[in-house]
Amino acid sequence: MFPALETHLKQTIPDPYEDFMYRHLQYYGYFKAQRGSLPNSATHQHVRKNNPQCLLNGSLGEKDDLIPDTLQKEKLLWPISLSSAVHRQIEAINRDSHMLSLPHLRSRQLLYDELDEVNPRLREPQELFSILSTKRPLQAPRWPIECEVIKENIHHIEWAPPQPEYFYQPKGNEKVPEIVGEKKGTVVYQLDSVPIEGSYFTSSRVGGKRGIVKELAVTLQGPEDNTLLFESRFESGNLQKAVRVDTYEYELTLRTDLYTNKHTQWFYFRVQNTRKDATYRFTIVNLLKPKSLYTVGMKPLLYSQLDANTRNIGWRREGNEIKYYKNNTDDGQQPFYCLTWTIQFPYDQDTCFFAHFYPYTYTDLQCYLLSVANNPIQSQFCKLQTLCRSLAGNTVYLLTITNPSQTPQEAAAKKAVVLSARVHPGESNGSWVMKGFLDFILSNSPDAQLLRDIFVFKVLPMLNPDGVIVGNYRCSLAGRDLNRHYKTILKESFPCIWYTRNMIKRLLEEREVLLYCDFHGHSRKNNIFLYGCNNNNRKYWLHERVFPLMLCKNAPDKFSFHSCNFKVQKCKEGTGRVVMWRMGILNSYTMESTFGGSTLGNKRDTHFTIEDLKSLGYHVCDTLLDFCDPDQMKFTQCLAELKELLRQEIHKKFHELGQDVDLEGSWSDISLSDIESSTSGSDSSLSDGLPVHLANIADETNLNRRDKDTPLDPSMATLILPKNKGRMQNKKPGFTVSCSPKRTINSSQEPAPGMKPNWPRSRYPATKRGCAAMAAYPSLHIYTYP
Repeated sequence: MFPALETHLKQTIPDPYEDFMYRHLQYYGYFKAQRGSLPNSATHQHVRKNNPQCLLNGSLGEKDDLIPDTLQKEKLLWPISLSSAVHRQIEAINRDSHMLSLPHLRSRQLLYDELDEVNPRLREPQELFSILSTKRPLQAPRWPIECEVIKENIHHIEWAPPQPEYFYQPKGNEKVPEIVGEKKGTVVYQLDSVPIEGSYFTSSRVGGKRGIVKELAVTLQGPEDNTLLFESRFESGNLQKAVRVDTYEYELTLRTDLYTNKHTQWFYFRVQNTRKDATYRFTIVNLLKPKSLYTVGMKPLLYSQLDANTRNIGWRREGNEIKYYKNNTDDGQQPFYCLTWTIQFPYDQDTCFFAHFYPYTYTDLQCYLLSVANNPIQSQFCKLQTLCRSLAGNTVYLLTITNPSQTPQEAAAKKAVVLSARVHPGESNGSWVMKGFLDFILSNSPDAQLLRDIFVFKVLPMLNPDGVIVGNYRCSLAGRDLNRHYKTILKESFPCIWYTRNMIKRLLEEREVLLYCDFHGHSRKNNIFLYGCNNNNRKYWLHERVFPLMLCKNAPDKFSFHSCNFKVQKCKEGTGRVVMWRMGILNSYTMESTFGGSTLGNKRDTHFTIEDLKSLGYHVCDTLLDFCDPDQMKFTQCLAELKELLRQEIHKKFHELGQDVDLEGSWSDISLSDIESSTSGSDSSLSDGLPVHLANIADETNLNRRDKDTPLDPSMATLILPKNKGRMQNKKPGFTVSCSPKRTINSSQEPAPGMKPNWPRSRYPATKRGCAAMAAYPSLHIYTYP
């Protein structure tokens, strides 16, 4: 149409979307290229593809090199302005839809359908964030600028003990040490750069606090000085203070979740300068939960560096005289609880670690994903993406796992499965279950290949990387429990949750989501179990319980169906499982794996190991195939068994009430919620409301209003109203804010031990459903970091 202009445009006009994104990211320090020297997109992509060193390997808030030197040296200068005649001709072309089909005018960001017609949606942004490569170091974790971080790299080997590790058997005469504190003891370790309550997250950087890292441990006076040297300023560590109260006795204070004054349960720290023949006593003095698995035999974990180096032995359960009790000090605030234990170290001058559970850090995840990205086979069916950035700027990874389809119709017919973990950072159990799942689904097992043929897996292995990095137990850097904020509209305060919900919402528009499961850990109940949601649709009555029952049959020595609960409580409305269930996912679960061990079958009274948790990831895959088997015999068998279990529970319930009931009629009309109690022992925490920084603003605004008696700015009303409403409700008679645990009267009894049926393994794809919509991904999230 305009031959001369086409040649001119081919040489000069940049892609408008890429030009905008490049300049936007350059403004915020993502690139170092000179302003006005935008490289040609095709050349850029060619260099990125053939030079894996194009990697953002440092702080996203600093101007690190992303474009290699060879690209920077190219002099592809673009004209600053065009003549008015050219502008008029460009406008004419833009009005002519036919010109959009010209190759040199086609944007690489627009989607085209099978008829080569323009679809107005943008393609998923490519390569705007760091990529994994063996040519450069991994992107280092970003820490809040208040946190000091040591430069050492902490790494632990994976190891499974050859013999079962049995629970500690209390003798009844365990010592209960009196807490003496600093007045009678000597502080040998104390963090002095921890965000205090009332402060809030402002910015982050790689390496945390600027300046020289101080030596916090005491200085030894000579080789005979047997004082232990403590340290926890590494990934997931959280020891706040250590006080030496006797030669071999120490009182330990855990750091609360950053920007809060609570959530002390997880612990992970290092000790050095050990003595082999001495019996040490450690007492953690500021735990907050009145109940704990330590009261029923759970032991702490010990890791010896010398054992790992010389004998290839990793984490193991150790400890004697274990006692969990209420702190005798009363400061008029919330009561504290203590955990005390004794131990003998295996070597002199060893470096040892203690932990509440097997640590799994953000760097561990990155190393695992790097191995997947560099595997030429696995990378063909596992696509690694960035869902978003956390508050601190750490990557929230999204994996899409599925085998390539032969036709668009086959791809559209696949159902989806969504799995996530570590929304609670101190629940590292979830990461080990997730690792087991990924190990199997990425393997060349025939069952794994079949699962990839019939499903699209969306996997979020670490939803709260900031909390994992800093050693929080429950919260993000917003100072809030993310698993109570899945309904949030505050994208900037809760990006990980907002983008997860948005991704699943768009996935539901594209295809059916068969199952959603969020992996957690539990500190007060043994075994592994699921929390689900009772379905009110009579057509699918009890269907949400079939998958848990099948999982129980496949892992009878680990999974307890008796501990499962399906009641939806009001205080759980903001959790992932409830929000996804209300979005339309029938099989929506929270998987709780204990910090302790099993009370079932041949694993009774033994601690879970890493391998036990990883095996559960495999059992999730195995159960998915049973659940979707086109031969509905297994599904029907489980449904019939569930109805019988429920009938027995209803009889039991009415018998306890002294009433007779005839269940021969329409007994299925009885509400399941009337039978079940709340989730017994659930590690629930109420939504703390607004993020800390917004809560502070709301408090100040309320104070100013009281002082000045001025009307409230409407823009702040939505932020302040929920908090005021909560205060008013607290004053109402009979109103209860807390979601206190109750003793469970479950509507389902435990299946008989060893009842795993001999189900036939007829594994082939289920009937596939058509779906016209193509893949739609979350919109690009560009977050600016201080």
